Amino acid sequence: MEQVLTLIEASRETPIHMQVLFAVLLGLRRCEINGVKYSDIDYINRTLKVQRQLGKKPNTTAGDFPAKTFTKQEIGLKTPSSYRTIPIPDYVFEAILEERKVYEKNRRRRSGTFQDLDYICCSTYGRPRSKDFHWRHYKKLLEDNGLPDIRWHDLRSTFCTILFKNNFNPKAVSQLMGHAKEIITIDVYGDTAEIIEDCLDDLQPFIDEVIPKEKCESGTDFS
Repeated sequence: MEQVLTLIEASRETPIHMQVLFAVLLGLRRCEINGVKYSDIDYINRTLKVQRQLGKKPNTTAGDFPAKTFTKQEIGLKTPSSYRTIPIPDYVFEAILEERKVYEKNRRRRSGTFQDLDYICCSTYGRPRSKDFHWRHYKKLLEDNGLPDIRWHDLRSTFCTILFKNNFNPKAVSQLMGHAKEIITIDVYGDTAEIIEDCLDDLQPFIDEVIPKEKCESGTDFS
């Protein structure tokens, strides 16, 4: 958890801060993160509806689309279970509100060139991020802050590990992760491999703040 805190704090001054939050505090897949829109947020109930990802459309070529958009097409999610509604921790919700202010500022400032596509993770011109945009910034964050050189996908695994270490119901964790069966979550992500240092007791206040204590759509209690 100390490493998670370090990464989150250090990412504030980078273009991938929201991507880091969505990965390590919501457990979203990389292409799901790029597809999240402000319209997916329920600001009353503080939930996020995951309903698309960005990538290549099947049976198409780069010539079928405008330049630099081939890998940024809205496509369906990985599996039916990937379509899910998940609670947003207060920490992430406040960050979304702040990011929306930046979005609106850029839209006003660049009214003639801004692409109002509603993506949360976008350029200052409103354009969606490519699937590898985060890479250079992420690796530099790890190196500059003395963090393990782990894959981006390991942030999603870390989120899952946090939940298991806090005794979350496996079925609830599986639903948050967008897995069809809880055994997939346990087998693939349940092995912590010491990704997170065993110091949760000292950082429990942080866990209480960022991990949602709400019920999923099926009524499973996440707390």
